Amino acid sequence: MEKAKISAIQLFILMVLFELGSALLVPLAIRAKQDAWLAILLGMLGSFVLFLVYHKLHTYYPNLLPTEYMQKILGKVLGTVLAFIYILYFMYDASRVLRDFGEMLLTFAYPDTPLFIANALLMLVIVYTVRKGIEVIARSGELLFIFMYVLAIAGFILIISSGLIQIKNLQPVLEDGLLSPVKVALSETLYFPFTEAIVFTMILPYLNNPKKAKVTMLCATGLSGINLVITMLINVSVLGVNLTTRSQFPLLSTIASIQVANFLERLDVFFMLAMVIGIFFKVTILFYAATIGTANLFKIKSPSLLGYPLGIVILFLSVTIASNFQEHLHEGLYIAKFILHIPLFTIIPPILLFIAFLRKRRIREANMSE
Repeated sequence: MEKAKISAIQLFILMVLFELGSALLVPLAIRAKQDAWLAILLGMLGSFVLFLVYHKLHTYYPNLLPTEYMQKILGKVLGTVLAFIYILYFMYDASRVLRDFGEMLLTFAYPDTPLFIANALLMLVIVYTVRKGIEVIARSGELLFIFMYVLAIAGFILIISSGLIQIKNLQPVLEDGLLSPVKVALSETLYFPFTEAIVFTMILPYLNNPKKAKVTMLCATGLSGINLVITMLINVSVLGVNLTTRSQFPLLSTIASIQVANFLERLDVFFMLAMVIGIFFKVTILFYAATIGTANLFKIKSPSLLGYPLGIVILFLSVTIASNFQEHLHEGLYIAKFILHIPLFTIIPPILLFIAFLRKRRIREANMSE
């Protein structure tokens, strides 16, 4: 494990950037139509319960990475297999987010550029950053977090000033009843983007004040959830449900429609920078977790040696993961959900916590009997 420490503020910033990441790009929870904001809110609240599970596991083994305490809970063989599955998931998820970046860049700015080249350029920067360690990642997050929020606030003011918001597009509320947003929350927003942050269990041992971990995780998820709610409210109120559903990147379409006094327009290029920042940190954190997890699992003393080999795997996977963007979205929303998200986020962690609890209680009873 790297000898480094980060503060609670840095953890908070990294979690917010991670959870916003690629979620700002896609029409999140649009299957709930104009109630998409409510589905996001319900997904955020549901993720709080799972974050408490992740945090409790961390309190049992505060100085160990999940790749280590899985072996203590399940035994050497089964624990190693499960840890390796999580590492593969982190790499798979990183490749999916990298694909989102490439598709966005090609759609809005460089249509004639090969997807491989666009992804490779970002991956080179990510590999370099990860090789510098978690402290450099956290400090970079502090700087770019401010820049991202300045752009977000400016964009919000410009959208209001341009008179694009149509409140009637958000009505009627609960047209199909409460069951519709609940279904979308349980099948979509609970997993993407909120409980994807299970990757931060690989970073919690680096926190300089472990007592602040739980509050930091919940507050970061709350802020990112509120930001995503506001984003979808704006998207639907500006574009309407039908156009938001058909748009690959509704937020960028919303920003592209800004026109103030026939002077400020075509601002989507500037706000693409905010999207790139979010995606950069999401891929970086997933890649960092995969790197230190692999080094820990296979007893490699220098995790930086794994940077380029694992980076090449993620790069090629991002290009070959799907033949087109629609197939890529379908795989993420439906196939990955049942095969990966539900087991890895909602089933396995509570089982691990239950076994860890029984082990701790058995040890405590044994000590008391002595």
